[in-house]
Amino acid sequence: MRGAVLAGGAASRFGGKPKGLEQVGGERILDRAIRAVQLAAGEAPLLVANVPEAADWRPDLQVRRDALQSCGSLGGIYTALSAAEGPVLVLAWDMPFVPPELLQSLVRQSQGFDAFLPESPSSENDVEPLCAVYHPTCLAHIRRNLADEDFRVQGFLESVRAGTLPSSEVTRYGDPDVIFFNVNTPDDLQQAQELWSKQR
Repeated sequence: MRGAVLAGGAASRFGGKPKGLEQVGGERILDRAIRAVQLAAGEAPLLVANVPEAADWRPDLQVRRDALQSCGSLGGIYTALSAAEGPVLVLAWDMPFVPPELLQSLVRQSQGFDAFLPESPSSENDVEPLCAVYHPTCLAHIRRNLADEDFRVQGFLESVRAGTLPSSEVTRYGDPDVIFFNVNTPDDLQQAQELWSKQR
């Protein structure tokens, strides 16, 4: 199982600044995501990012630019799968509260599926696609959707064997609204700081 942290996006709602480099609880969101993925996957994750300075964010990681440009998060998943020789555990770099234990559960239960995602009632389609396991068998389906300019991350799932980690198990690791909270704006960053303070 290879891990990948997706650090793409223009961060237009964050003034163009790399939001994953912001700190929550005195630690960069990026470093939180990398640690969680590494603990679950067992090795240092791939960092999918397009800006030249990404190599300086974590010099210990391999950085891969998007194989197909301007394709959003789905393009990032495609890039991670293209760079790996097997299934990939994917996590977006703007999620500071995803526990490694949840990621480990996704890895353990993903066998037999092309895609395995946690249920999240507040997310689109009730799953969280940017915290999930994807198998290389998804590549052709993703490529087809990208060619059709369908950039929805969930758009290809009905074409593959997709499984879900039920909410009843997700909640063993915390409140899904906190676990999958993502920082897109300065207000979100402030809210993340408040959530972190409550967890202490």
